[in-house]
Amino acid sequence: MNEARLKRAASIYTAEMAMQHGVKLIYKNTSTGDAARELRELSGGRGFDDVFVFAPVPAVIEQADAILAFDGCLNFFAGPTDTGLSARFNFYNVHYSATHIVGTSGGNTEDMIEALDMMSSGRLNPAGMITHVGGLDSVAETTLNLPGIPGGKKLCYTHISMPMTAIDDFAEKGKEDPLFARLAEICRANNGLWCAQAEEYLLANGRKIDH
Repeated sequence: MNEARLKRAASIYTAEMAMQHGVKLIYKNTSTGDAARELRELSGGRGFDDVFVFAPVPAVIEQADAILAFDGCLNFFAGPTDTGLSARFNFYNVHYSATHIVGTSGGNTEDMIEALDMMSSGRLNPAGMITHVGGLDSVAETTLNLPGIPGGKKLCYTHISMPMTAIDDFAEKGKEDPLFARLAEICRANNGLWCAQAEEYLLANGRKIDH
């Protein structure tokens, strides 16, 4: 629903890249208009066989239910913290259209091996998930304040001393610290993403934690 975040996602995981894998990728801002109707139109009015919900928000769950096709499955992947989380679900469609819901969380060892294989082969790029980078001395504070820190994954280097810092803030910090200035340049050249070159530079030039 955030246009800036949608544009950023589209710049990292492009429609052209998806098409190379035979996937038609569409980013849709659902904050305006009749979102359910517009989403169903993308499927030719049929609805979708699989709909994944990644946010524990009743309105999102209900929207997902509204765009299911016949025998469609709503996959609720968003682990809620509210034990009373509830949402309306169309049971007419459960009976006459065979729609159903499933909850999934985490994965097993085989899933992890498959993910690592996909990363090493270049089919999956995890860099898009990383929004912050820090050292071992930032872990405690980051963990305690995690709900208040926006963005995605926080990457920690256990033998480096460095505050947990958003990649987007590298350039500003670089005005006073040449380490961040160079990291900002490297990430900027990589579409704003953390990368192997940035890691190598940090490991070689970052302040080491004394034994």
